[in-house]
Amino acid sequence: MQQQASFSIQDHTKRVIVDAWSAAWDQGRVDAFDEIVTEDYERRSTNSGQSTSIEGVKSEILDIRSAFPDLETVVDRILIEGDEAAVYWHSTGTFTEPLNGVPPTGSTVSTHGSNFITLREGRVASEEVTWDARALLADLGLKSLSSAFETHDVSPVVDNLSGNPSREALKAFNRQFITGVTVVTTKDEEGRPRGLAVNSFNSVSLDPPLVLVCVQKTSSTYPAMFRAKHIGINIVSRDQRETLGVFASKAQDKFDQVSWHEGEFGTPLIDGSSASIEVEVKERFQALTHTVFIGRVRSAEAGEDSPMIYQAGKFYDSLGLEPLD
Repeated sequence: MQQQASFSIQDHTKRVIVDAWSAAWDQGRVDAFDEIVTEDYERRSTNSGQSTSIEGVKSEILDIRSAFPDLETVVDRILIEGDEAAVYWHSTGTFTEPLNGVPPTGSTVSTHGSNFITLREGRVASEEVTWDARALLADLGLKSLSSAFETHDVSPVVDNLSGNPSREALKAFNRQFITGVTVVTTKDEEGRPRGLAVNSFNSVSLDPPLVLVCVQKTSSTYPAMFRAKHIGINIVSRDQRETLGVFASKAQDKFDQVSWHEGEFGTPLIDGSSASIEVEVKERFQALTHTVFIGRVRSAEAGEDSPMIYQAGKFYDSLGLEPLD
């Protein structure tokens, strides 16, 4: 009889947890958790090491449901042993609205995780979770480079003890580096061409053919770039100073002012560029103020015009440079 009573209590606890999860995650009724947690409830993420209260959990659920309106969560299994429990679950949803400043991609994701629960008098006192909003973005291929900096002071003040250089010292370093200049292009949801000037471009490897480009999140082109499956990277030629000015401006329709054509994968490419490539976006790494896009080159074309050079805020003609022995 005692064992039977124990099973009955476990079954009741499982049903209470499943009902609360369904109400919160599938219907947005996050206050359902108030009935099953203790007043001092705490959740800790094994990924970030951060802890949050039940109000923080509710807020995260509402944010995620807002970004994934069709979200469905299924509790696959609950194991209870004494005052400890493990919940195994999976969720499916479509990323159609922004999440914590990250633009939607329109992608559907299936994700899963497990929560390890400590019970007290039949209520959930604490949880250790293997999943959070960051893990959801990682499942979408939207990984973060920012976590290493989130707990550090990023002010420009010189701090010799911590080894942080001043903003002026960093500017002086950057002024000594010479780069080319690119215009990064794509199409928005309505099929309109979009683009901006970027000098943070680099080849990652030739085999496989991978490149990266960094785009500032405040750019008006950024949401279209983030959602895009393909982007174009155009190396600006020495004769394209006016074209560069257009893409460095805040003009509403930049492509009305330049000649362009579609590449093999439908990406807008700028006529007269030194070279242009179409890139299939593979990774989007979040890095504080910028996103690092890494992609595989799918098409390439090159012209005869020499490229433009950028250093210390000025542009130079690369023609006639003397090679070093």
